[in-house]
Amino acid sequence: MSNEFPPLRAVRLDDDAADPLPPSPLPLEEDRPKKKRRRAAKNTENAKKKRRGGFRLPWVISFLLSVIFVGGTVAAIGGWVAWMHYSEGLPDYYQLASYDPPVVSRVYAGDGRLLAEYAVENRVFVPITAIPKRVINAFLSAEDKTFYTHPGIDVPSLLKAAWINVLNYGRDRRPIGASTITQQVTKNFLLSNEVSYGRKVKEAILALRIEKAFSKDRILELYLNQIYLGSGNYGVAAASINYFNKSLNELTIGEAAYLASLPKAPNNYNIKRNHEAALDRRNWVIDRMLENGAINAEEAAAAKAEPLEQRARAETERVTADYFAEEVRRELAQRFGQDALYKKGLTVRATVNPGLQIDADNALRKALTSYDRTRGYRGPLKHIEVTETWKDELGKLEPMPWLYQWQEAVVLGVEKQAAKIGLKDGTEGSIPLAELIWARKQQPDFSRGPQIKSAEDVLKVGDIIAVEPVEKDKDDKPYPAGSYALRQVPEVSGAFVAMDPHTGRVLAMSGGWNYQQSEFNRATQAMRQPGSSFKPIVYLAALESGFTPSTVILDAPMMISQGPGLPMWQPENFKQEYFGPATLRVGLENSRNLMTIRVAQTIGMAKVAEMAGRLGVMDNMQQTLAMSIGAGETTVLRMVSAYSMIVNGGKKIEPTFIDRVQDGQGWTIYRHDQRKCDSCAGIAYDGQPPPDLPDDRPQVLDPMVAYQMVSLMEGVVRRGTGSAVSKVGKPLAGKTGTTNDGRDVWFVGFSPDLAAGVYVGFDQPRTLGEKATGGTLSAPIFRDFMLAALKDKPATPFRVPPGIRLVRVNYKTGQRVQPGEEGRIIWEAFRPGTEPNGAPMQIVEGDSSYSQDAGYGSVIPLESQMPQQATDSLPQDTATSILDMPTQTPQVTYTQPLYGPGESSNPADYHPTNVAPPGVGVTQPAADATTTTAPAPVDGEVAPNQVGEVGSAAPPLPNSVDQLDSQTPAPTMPLSNEDLTRPLDPDLGGTPPPAAPAQAPAPADSSGGLY
Repeated sequence: MSNEFPPLRAVRLDDDAADPLPPSPLPLEEDRPKKKRRRAAKNTENAKKKRRGGFRLPWVISFLLSVIFVGGTVAAIGGWVAWMHYSEGLPDYYQLASYDPPVVSRVYAGDGRLLAEYAVENRVFVPITAIPKRVINAFLSAEDKTFYTHPGIDVPSLLKAAWINVLNYGRDRRPIGASTITQQVTKNFLLSNEVSYGRKVKEAILALRIEKAFSKDRILELYLNQIYLGSGNYGVAAASINYFNKSLNELTIGEAAYLASLPKAPNNYNIKRNHEAALDRRNWVIDRMLENGAINAEEAAAAKAEPLEQRARAETERVTADYFAEEVRRELAQRFGQDALYKKGLTVRATVNPGLQIDADNALRKALTSYDRTRGYRGPLKHIEVTETWKDELGKLEPMPWLYQWQEAVVLGVEKQAAKIGLKDGTEGSIPLAELIWARKQQPDFSRGPQIKSAEDVLKVGDIIAVEPVEKDKDDKPYPAGSYALRQVPEVSGAFVAMDPHTGRVLAMSGGWNYQQSEFNRATQAMRQPGSSFKPIVYLAALESGFTPSTVILDAPMMISQGPGLPMWQPENFKQEYFGPATLRVGLENSRNLMTIRVAQTIGMAKVAEMAGRLGVMDNMQQTLAMSIGAGETTVLRMVSAYSMIVNGGKKIEPTFIDRVQDGQGWTIYRHDQRKCDSCAGIAYDGQPPPDLPDDRPQVLDPMVAYQMVSLMEGVVRRGTGSAVSKVGKPLAGKTGTTNDGRDVWFVGFSPDLAAGVYVGFDQPRTLGEKATGGTLSAPIFRDFMLAALKDKPATPFRVPPGIRLVRVNYKTGQRVQPGEEGRIIWEAFRPGTEPNGAPMQIVEGDSSYSQDAGYGSVIPLESQMPQQATDSLPQDTATSILDMPTQTPQVTYTQPLYGPGESSNPADYHPTNVAPPGVGVTQPAADATTTTAPAPVDGEVAPNQVGEVGSAAPPLPNSVDQLDSQTPAPTMPLSNEDLTRPLDPDLGGTPPPAAPAQAPAPADSSGGLY
């Protein structure tokens, strides 16, 4: 047994004392068997591994995982920093909650048809609930099939787009995006179209926020109404109308798919320019719709088989009145501003009557064309060299909408009796010599060249001309097929306005030959001299100052001082002939300049200027005598408005082109008729009579004075310078106007319910010719318009106001008709107490000391022909010129009479056999020994009969002016044909009408009548 001790073992001092005792010493290595030694080594190695933590990964994988971890951390930090950076200064996306897109404003004519549209973006807003499912599915399939499931960004599509952009890097290709519909809404509403990663980050941030703030339907509604779809169309509704002339619910699957194909690149898929590309893109959308289950295979096949055709909006749904529409646009811009007009979707109801507008255009163009033919031919539109490609040359011509129904043609050959022409469609025709006779060459002095004897005198091969098909010659003999007439766009121009005289609603307006040729509106912008059409304003002032239609005025030569160092002014009548003493009626009907000047001298130009301002003809008119015969300047619209206030009984009106304006929500924000109707609101129409609306129009003329002027101007049509209008055969009145040298010719007139006016003249004023007058050039335009406008309307007499006295007088002398008197006898209108009494009349000769620049005259006394009367309604001289008060509005001088029908006056006042109203004294002037006068009536007594012998019975009261013709005259008073004729004078070709039975009174207002 060995005495050696076992080897020592190191023990840790902190070992727990409870640890078991160390194992017995192992036998020495060399003492163990070899197999046991290997097993022990293996166990020792495993024990070491356990102590080091177990299995270790390869170092490469460990490195990659470390890089990923570090990179992810850095990316997260970078993303957070980028989020915070790009989140600063982002637009407020809550503004989408009050989305107010720029919407088209529409103007509708009086019959409800579309007149004009105004917009910066052609858009019609449609709520999502009104958009058909097929349209929604088409856009979702084409743009964002996961729209209803993603949170605002489509991550798989975004990664795909990123991978494609990496592959395309360096290839000079535009980076592609994976924008969802939400992101497109963000870009269209809140961001720009900048191509950058910064914008995409902002887009994504806002898209996520918008998805949390708004519903999916609201986001889709914004998108479908905002998206640009090419050709100026914004939103699906506008695109549907303008591409296919359909509303959204009428679209087929193929049409909806085409609209859905446009957001990516609208110009690349234009139907007309890139039809094949557009068709391929549409079919691709149809395939996506099939793939997504929006349609089945049969519907997809049928949709692909549909032809892809663009259909223009139907022209029949629009009204053409370009000058009128532009005037409406100007007023809307002035009243509401440009932003509201072009962006707020206003709905405007205009006053234009499409039928009357056509009548006005046709009448004006016909007259301008006819007159222009008398001034000669100014040459072709253009000249080209005729080759085999002449058709192509015609096709290259710029559109000329001012040719209207005329066609462009090229002269292919010229012979003596005809010219051969070719048209745009390749057809050929000929122009007979008879259709070229008018085309004498216009000379530099505007005269015409020699007469035409051959077609070669007018046309040359290669001339581009305007032609119109013709079937018959002037003798009504038929032309060969393919015959045309040479036409020429008139150089002369003009303007026409028609108006409802009771409301001021402008019913038709032509501002020239063609708006595309010249946007200048001659009806509202051209300041022209009205000539003699201004004379009714002078005579209105005279009637207010005490004149009557029977007042005698001297028509004789006169000379007027123009001031120191200036020659004498010697005005003349048109024909340089003189009537001598003549009545005011004769002077107006025959448009006597010298009589008008003498009237203005007598009453003073201040009263004329005040009347012109009161009726809106001229503001602050210069008070010189030349202005009394129309030397001032005004517009057609103003003149028609003034005449309207005459025929409507002296009520003030304001011309308007707009009845009503509604905002985008349908609320009325403007209405021309401001009358209140408490009984109109919330009441459904069930056959009850219309409500009785108050007439709150200011009174600017005494109704009796207004009617006197209506009667005087009716005589202009029946017997005077406007006799061309009498061919209409219905009650009409008006006044011609001709300026010096015939530079401007006018006619302004009216029926009881329709007023109209026209002027003709060159834009650069020059003479229209020696024979040019308002009666020969402008009156026929008015006549043709009225013939068309009143064709199906009853003949309405002019309304007689209560209180007017209608007395039979001698047309030439103006005196009351005496028993047994023969000659031309007419009914004349007088205010109570101003009727002729048989006494000699004072002749108005004017004031010889009244110079051209004088401002005031005096009220004519007229003691010998009118009794003393109350002057409350007459304008008084204040020795102050209206020009001294340029900032003040002229005051209305008319006041209501102290008595009214049925009150303190006699209800028979408007009848020619009426009695003087009680309380109104009649003072007769002193008479000579040979003159007998009727005694003045005393209160409570009946005055002698004013027509016929004293004491004769009065005929029954009439209900209208026309019934005056049926009254039985006194046996001792022979009547002329004119007494029984209305409305057409027998001297002008008419026949006396039979006696008419009693009729109901004509309506007092036509606002609910003819127009």
